[in-house]
Amino acid sequence: MKKPILYIVVPCYNEEAVLPITSRQFKKKLDELIEKGLTDPKSRLLFVNDGSHDATWEIIKGLADSSEAFMGISLSRNRGHQNAILAGLMEVKDRADITITIDCDGQDDIDAMNRMVEEYLDGSEIVYGVRSNRNTDSFFKRTSAEGFYRLLKLLGAEVVFNHADYRLVSGRVLKEFSEFKEVNIFLRGMLPLVGFKSTSVYYERKERAAGRSHYPLSRMAALAFDGITSLSIKPIRMITGMGLLISLLSFIGVLWSVIMYFTRQSVVGWASTVSIICFIGGVQLVSMGVLGEYIGKIYLEVKKRPRYIISERTKEDCEKDDAY
Repeated sequence: MKKPILYIVVPCYNEEAVLPITSRQFKKKLDELIEKGLTDPKSRLLFVNDGSHDATWEIIKGLADSSEAFMGISLSRNRGHQNAILAGLMEVKDRADITITIDCDGQDDIDAMNRMVEEYLDGSEIVYGVRSNRNTDSFFKRTSAEGFYRLLKLLGAEVVFNHADYRLVSGRVLKEFSEFKEVNIFLRGMLPLVGFKSTSVYYERKERAAGRSHYPLSRMAALAFDGITSLSIKPIRMITGMGLLISLLSFIGVLWSVIMYFTRQSVVGWASTVSIICFIGGVQLVSMGVLGEYIGKIYLEVKKRPRYIISERTKEDCEKDDAY
């Protein structure tokens, strides 16, 4: 069987502290895969600079000058983790037989790449890197993350439990995935929609090699909400069901008040009235907010703006569109 050409895609945002460390680790792993005959010597590392404000891009350019194994692209501005990964995938889709995406922080076990490539050689088109446990997370992060995956499952989204964005995809999958044109991107839920044979490789996540996390609670919550609204319309259906239930209860309440009036058992009071009005008002505002979120997503989709723009590349031989 022909040795596959592997491209490792690494999104980077303000990673000047950790990039010099993990880039050496990634290069060592790439050389190991080549030496073991698992991948072709033309395999490469592609770093995607997601509009960093520090020296990340200068480091990437220095790496590209030091070895032909390193490549880099720089986005014109910060577009977010998901779009940075997408930019890297679309950059290499016509050159790679297989692509592995991995974060720059060194927390994902790079030794799992060997098993990913072996699973591909055994016939799998997508290989998900799945955390075997969340011992390195705080109680709050572990509970909220696992609750998020369960919520997505409940809402009908096809996601792999405890899988983030560490995965291998074949060129065949990437070609089909390039036809997905939506702006609201949640890759860990979109790639399973492509289909084809898939499997999982389990690994233990480590502490960050250096620097600090760029995913505070607010960004994680935003990503979670994007995932829910891009993969499921069940929240809208839940609003419909809730509206029907409240309407039924309200109708019963109206009948009760009419009966009480004609039997002269009504009690003058405003507390219950105010409570009901406040409750209904709150439900209406929440419902309008959820509907507005979906309408906003439609608004972004119909404008068809580029999901990212590439401002610079380290290799002059890259014949690619700058906007995608």
